[in-house]
Amino acid sequence: MTASTLPRVGVVVLTQGKRPDDLRAGLESVLAQEGISADVVVVGNGWNPTGLPDGVRALALPENLGIPAGRNRGVEQVTGEWLFFLDDDARVPSPTFVTDAIALMTQDPTIGLVQPRVVDPSGVTNPRRWVPRIRKGEATHSSNVFSVWEGALVMPRVVFDRTGGWAEPFFYAHEGIELAWRVWDQGLRVWYAGDLVAYHPAIEPTRHDYYYRLNARNRVWLAKRNLPWVIAPLYVGSWTAIQLLRWARNPGALKAWFGGWRAGWREPAGERRRIRWVTVLRMARFGRPPLV
Repeated sequence: MTASTLPRVGVVVLTQGKRPDDLRAGLESVLAQEGISADVVVVGNGWNPTGLPDGVRALALPENLGIPAGRNRGVEQVTGEWLFFLDDDARVPSPTFVTDAIALMTQDPTIGLVQPRVVDPSGVTNPRRWVPRIRKGEATHSSNVFSVWEGALVMPRVVFDRTGGWAEPFFYAHEGIELAWRVWDQGLRVWYAGDLVAYHPAIEPTRHDYYYRLNARNRVWLAKRNLPWVIAPLYVGSWTAIQLLRWARNPGALKAWFGGWRAGWREPAGERRRIRWVTVLRMARFGRPPLV
């Protein structure tokens, strides 16, 4: 294969410049990828990326626009029929990671997005939240999924464009659910590939009032932006019950969460693009109706 015939992959790496060693390791893993022609941009969310390896461009955003908007600005800067999103604290150990993900989608065109298995390379126990299934099972087991861990994803650019991009109003939290739903709405499937691996440290995310607020607000916005009105209250209601059970002994968390819940109903959520009823039925047939 000549350089002109290799798959062209636009790579978007998002960073605030707080993890320079991890960023460099991630970029090295991108530049080590074989069998692709990569167009790599590092998006500095409120930071001007400097000291980047040769062949990597920087996009400095004057302020932190949030994770979804930062990724969208990166997509605008890269070319290629494929997109690879990588967080600045993630890396891929295999030099054929991207080509393996592309092969999955090329061999089975019903797959529109691939998320790998996430592993802490130090050997500590990996968080179960990295497996985006209700019934987690073995992390090595591959399956259809209806949400994604956003730190390492590969998908066709045309599929991404049809989703409308990452949900910019969210700032952070749950944007991977909306992206997955909108891939399913194209008649495609979202695939968790247990045989592909991305490295990421198993650090418990900080839980603060802002986290709880956005978690709740964005859950309501998911429904307002994407679900038929008949089932939107059922989706929000099921998650409200879950949070009441989960944080019954943490009144501070519940107070912040319900503050976000109220804001979700009162504040505009951005563009509404309702998924089709046939998509709701397909998701239910594959095991996850958009109710829980």
